[in-house]
Amino acid sequence: MKDNRSYNNNKRISNVNNLKSHNKNLNKVNNGVFVFTRSLSVGELAKQLNILPSDIIKYFFMNKKMVTINQMLDDESIGEVCLNFGYDFKKEKVVKAENFEEVEIKDKKEDLVERPPVVTVMGHVDHGKTTLIDAIRNSNVVATEAGGISQAIGAYQKEVKGKKITFIDTPGHEAFTAMRSRGASVTDIVILVVAADDGVMPQTVEAIDHAKAAGAPIVVAINKIDKEGANIERVKNDLMNYEIIPEEYGGKNIFCEISAKKNIGIENLMENILLLSEVLELKANPKRYAMGTVLEAKLDKGEGPKATLLIQNGTLNNSDYVVVGTSYGHIRRMVNEHQKVMKTATPSTPVSVTGLNEVPNAGDHFMAFPTEKEAREIAAKRHLQREEQERSGTAARSLDDLYKQAQEGEITTLNLLIRADSTGSVEALKSSIMKISIKGVKVNIIRATAGAITDSDIALASASNAIIYGFNVRPTANIKAKAEEEKVEIRLHRIIYALIEEIEGALKGLTKPELKEVTMGQMEVRNLFKANKLTIAGCYVTEGHIKARSKIHLIRDGIIIYDGELASLKRFKDDASDVKSGFECGATILGYNDIHEGDVIEAFEMKEEAK
Repeated sequence: MKDNRSYNNNKRISNVNNLKSHNKNLNKVNNGVFVFTRSLSVGELAKQLNILPSDIIKYFFMNKKMVTINQMLDDESIGEVCLNFGYDFKKEKVVKAENFEEVEIKDKKEDLVERPPVVTVMGHVDHGKTTLIDAIRNSNVVATEAGGISQAIGAYQKEVKGKKITFIDTPGHEAFTAMRSRGASVTDIVILVVAADDGVMPQTVEAIDHAKAAGAPIVVAINKIDKEGANIERVKNDLMNYEIIPEEYGGKNIFCEISAKKNIGIENLMENILLLSEVLELKANPKRYAMGTVLEAKLDKGEGPKATLLIQNGTLNNSDYVVVGTSYGHIRRMVNEHQKVMKTATPSTPVSVTGLNEVPNAGDHFMAFPTEKEAREIAAKRHLQREEQERSGTAARSLDDLYKQAQEGEITTLNLLIRADSTGSVEALKSSIMKISIKGVKVNIIRATAGAITDSDIALASASNAIIYGFNVRPTANIKAKAEEEKVEIRLHRIIYALIEEIEGALKGLTKPELKEVTMGQMEVRNLFKANKLTIAGCYVTEGHIKARSKIHLIRDGIIIYDGELASLKRFKDDASDVKSGFECGATILGYNDIHEGDVIEAFEMKEEAK
């Protein structure tokens, strides 16, 4: 039987073959430009530029610098030599085949075709996100969901006026913040659903943060306009506080008024999505092997490992060999959301595939390959690489990593989440941080709010490779554990200028923080007693241990309200030098009596960090 597929194996370009030829041509002069990938010795550079080593040595000598033929030159010195001998220069990053998500694909203009926009639906729980998808698809997704709340990412395609749109329905409940961040990472356009009768809610703000972190344009769908109590102007005004400004007010955000339940305004919303996608000029090359992202994955009892893939570039065939995260396989079966078997899937198409050797992780990248051998070898290398990363610690950025990267000239953007005790502190911190100006480095504040550090902050920091800075706040034991699990660094400060100096120093690569606050233990105030105008706190040590005369923070609802020192520490009627976790004690704070039941007393020490 003749194969009528548009893009069969012989016609498609291999991404990795393109990468290999690219890396092979590095460290060569091409059209007067010397391209290099690493530091070079004087002798190596002379050979590449086809000049004598003595000419380079002489050049540096005339500029009062002594070098030898075997001396390694840094990027700046290589650039100086190139310019002096009539060449332009460019440093390129070598990407290994197993790091295929880092491949910079350069397609010919004639191979690029228009692709459907990938639209993510976000918003607060019960504001009508899945009902909107339901109305768009003319289906009944909500009825199949537990309690009417989305439990996993669903991906669907819809044809509007002859053009396809791919929709990703992300769960809106707080418990699925991490899953929502995955949806934002693959999207072109975000539809932010806000109920007209409920207004902006906590998860509405989280959705805005995730959309901004992903750099995706936001279209606001004001839903439930038919309900009693609907206040469209209030929604618009509230959203303007988060820099989501309607076009009618001079902003860049499209606002559509809809009722998903009664199918009002849906057509207008779709037309605006198509209009925006035309402005974005979304294109891809179907004439290459597919690349994309895993939206969801599970182990199916009947079919084995099963993954929902979103093709972002290229064409996926139902017989391709694929590497998905650290797994690989030969696609046995490929279906769309209607369970219809597909032979090929082009850019922006979501498909469910079977045939993998193990279950990948949601958020993993995938790539198709011409042969099983190539796929198996690259999957094995990726597996080893992931194991090494897990052994070496964090995948998220820490301040020490930042220091090393700044020393090597690698760092370009630092993502920060700010949590402070008040809105005034938040504004002061934002203002001070945005004044940091260092060449080649951009500081990006992806969230800055008042209040204690939350699970949502950890999820967003993990998804955005960010560092959390807490000012006059303290994370709970559960939050600390979550941060450790997600490999997210939390830096805590009490003085604004110290926080700014720490960031600035790390970015400049000049210094690392010398003093670090180390928590020794925490105890919870369970009873209060009055004696001779003193307030004695009856406490229970919940973690670590508390020493007499310790420096302490008094914490109420996650916010530090007082810094001081323990005046006394007793077990029953006797003075105690140290009380360990799981034991009760009595304590007073030197010169301070405004202690409440439920407060947390945190003991800490300042320790010097080795440079």
